[in-house]
Amino acid sequence: MASTSDIRNGLCIKFNHDIYKLIEFLHVKPGKGPAFVRTKLKSLTNGKVLDNTFSAGHKIDVVRVETQTYQFLYPEGNEFHFMNIESFEQITLNRNILDAPDLLKEGENVMIQINTETDLPLSVDMAASVILEVTYTEPGLKGNTATNATKPATVETGASINVPLFINEGDKIKIDTASGKYMERV
Repeated sequence: MASTSDIRNGLCIKFNHDIYKLIEFLHVKPGKGPAFVRTKLKSLTNGKVLDNTFSAGHKIDVVRVETQTYQFLYPEGNEFHFMNIESFEQITLNRNILDAPDLLKEGENVMIQINTETDLPLSVDMAASVILEVTYTEPGLKGNTATNATKPATVETGASINVPLFINEGDKIKIDTASGKYMERV
């Protein structure tokens, strides 16, 4: 058992007969009344996001997890296949466990959190950003870059991203995996 003072991003807890991962939290100390922690929790079984408020000092049940490095092999429908880079053991995970499945490129390394009690995978953590090549986008017109206008572009994984007008086919772009937004041209 832990208390609300132990809360941090990425912590896995048991709550309402399910396992949740803390996406974000905010400690609030109002001028009147007791302090509390406002959290955003993501269910690791169905992927739903839940807002919850814990009072200060509330006891939470922490799930012990172990983090291992896996390599993404290939997608097959709603199933994604990964291989442990140390033991070469392969596992298959459902699409809803992944935060940004459309940005996952074959051969990319990810960190998978595994419940130490049941040996079941809980969540997949990708790198903060990925570099992907633009496979299709409309050509930008010369002189059209004065504003922050964007256009849709398809990247090599099949995801559609809004990019600035100066991006062309074949350009490599950096994408934030948390928000799925364009960061910069590489």
